[in-house]
Amino acid sequence: MSRKLPSLNRRRFLKSSVAASAVIAAPQIIPSSALGKDGAVSPSERITVGGVGIGRRGSYDLGCFLEQPDVQFIAVCDIKEERRATVKKRADDHHGNSDCSTYRDFRELLDRQDIDAVLIATGPNWHATAAGYAARAGKDIYCEKPCTKNIAQSLGLRETMQRTGVVFQAGTQRRNLPHFAFACELARTGKLGKMKAVHAHPAGLTAKTSGWMEPQELPPREVIDWDTYLGPAAWRPFNKAHLDGFNFEKGGGLVGGGCLEWGSHCVDLCQWAMGDATVPIQYDPPENNRLVARYENGVQLVIRNDGWLPLGSCPVRFEGEDGWIETGDSGKFVLSSPALLAGREVAEIGGYPATFHVRDFLDCVKTRRQPKTNANAACNAHIACHAANIAIFLNRQVNYDPVKHEFPGDVEANRLRSEALRSPWRI
Repeated sequence: MSRKLPSLNRRRFLKSSVAASAVIAAPQIIPSSALGKDGAVSPSERITVGGVGIGRRGSYDLGCFLEQPDVQFIAVCDIKEERRATVKKRADDHHGNSDCSTYRDFRELLDRQDIDAVLIATGPNWHATAAGYAARAGKDIYCEKPCTKNIAQSLGLRETMQRTGVVFQAGTQRRNLPHFAFACELARTGKLGKMKAVHAHPAGLTAKTSGWMEPQELPPREVIDWDTYLGPAAWRPFNKAHLDGFNFEKGGGLVGGGCLEWGSHCVDLCQWAMGDATVPIQYDPPENNRLVARYENGVQLVIRNDGWLPLGSCPVRFEGEDGWIETGDSGKFVLSSPALLAGREVAEIGGYPATFHVRDFLDCVKTRRQPKTNANAACNAHIACHAANIAIFLNRQVNYDPVKHEFPGDVEANRLRSEALRSPWRI
């Protein structure tokens, strides 16, 4: 399958072309911004970005992108006419031009050859499918979380990103915050001794199927494109409440809810502490407000709601034979021994900002290295959450084979690894 050259090569080509033209052409006045002077970034070094589904979370992400001097935001796609106009005005006002184009169909945005990267901040129902289309169009991707609705989508997402060679960053921004990175480093590098358990906060330990709401009058398609909003999900009648906040597919489609929302952050951090290479192989149903899963090496993944130190939201705790660390969104952490700090200074950044994560993504777009939450890391973290949700939904223990990606001999659990996608959508 053909695809455009990586963005860095394209920018190098433009840069060399401009230089060559300058030798041949007659003298002319060139704005300092075009040369990268006065603090501006030259056009050949800018990353052109388009956005798909820019609602509440997407609006925050957009702000993080616009803060970066090498970003030029030139296109927005949304199923809501009002949002398209709002985002266009914001981008145009920021850049001092009228260049931001608007689209109702994201495929038209992806067809543009002048877009290097896309921000995907739709509802979770769309994340994996839109990311697949973007990858096949040769766009680098910053995708909000949860990134997938089930195990099959997680595997498909990873395979697509690896095959197309695009840069993929899941929006689990805590991987680029210093206190979480320090905690995971202690676990990964053996500073805590042989690992015994990693703990994650789930926010919820229930799972249920998606429901329907009372039908309401369907707005004109140009105002709200309901059919596109549903996308690959099963059809249901229009109800405005489905459009408010996260959509009805949040949490994993067939087995919605569970530990996927916070798990896409907290379980993801536990996976990072464990090295990102695999997932637990056994999952017990919740008991006493906690779910226990086990890795093949015997380390427990404890997903629990209570018993946390007052360190802010999204807490994690890593326990080894020689020590432990617990941290959360306050930016603070508690150690079993001050010796674990070993004289290091760890910046205290509270409030889980995404700016550092966005910057990591943009740097990877330029260097072509793998970002902190690449497709492989995102795939495994989501599989762990989906498998836990299946144990919650079935209310019994399930065993997972991380090589064959199946629940051996378990027909019920295997059926929940995937769900039908509404035509014509696919990953």
